[in-house]
Amino acid sequence: MTELDHRVRGVDHVAFPTFDPAATVHFYRDVLGFPVVHSICAAGWGPEDHPDFIHFFFDIGNDDRIAFFYYFGAKPEVGGAQGVKGDVYARFGADVPEYFVRSRHLAIHVDEEADLLEYRRRLDASAWPVEMQIQHETIESIYTHDPNGYMFEITRAMRPVTPQEDLDANLTIDALLDVVGEPEPSFGKLLARKAELIVERAADWAPAR
Repeated sequence: MTELDHRVRGVDHVAFPTFDPAATVHFYRDVLGFPVVHSICAAGWGPEDHPDFIHFFFDIGNDDRIAFFYYFGAKPEVGGAQGVKGDVYARFGADVPEYFVRSRHLAIHVDEEADLLEYRRRLDASAWPVEMQIQHETIESIYTHDPNGYMFEITRAMRPVTPQEDLDANLTIDALLDVVGEPEPSFGKLLARKAELIVERAADWAPAR
């Protein structure tokens, strides 16, 4: 596969709808300390049935931003409020596993453990205390839900990711693409295919090493 040149420079912004802009501003600006850096007031935008809205942005560092849309007059039912799990954008039925609901989330990284603990202190003193603090693989994270029900994570690296782990990640993805292209993919088949790829490619790694 031809290697494509990498031209992007990170996230400009991620955007979500909100039905509670006051709580959203309080959470991100007043609790976490993310300053408001931009807003767009839009009246008469789009087709005739498009409501007026405000689009507002918070600085999350590194010139990246998290943004929200507040549509005047829009009701929570727009987001599928008939479900009992999820957030204002997507609601799920009671039978949907919690791990599936929580898999969609935003993670923001900090440099040091002290930074992570400071954000934990701020959250625990607010209406949105930390729900989980977990060390997994190379990172440690704290989690909560913001006022809109979005899963929100702050994470720190416990150590650098090695080139060998980058190589392993690419092997894993190549194996995954092969397995999901066949009937009845499974975790066991993924590991078996990955082992095959290691054997196939091992000869190419020795000269590079």
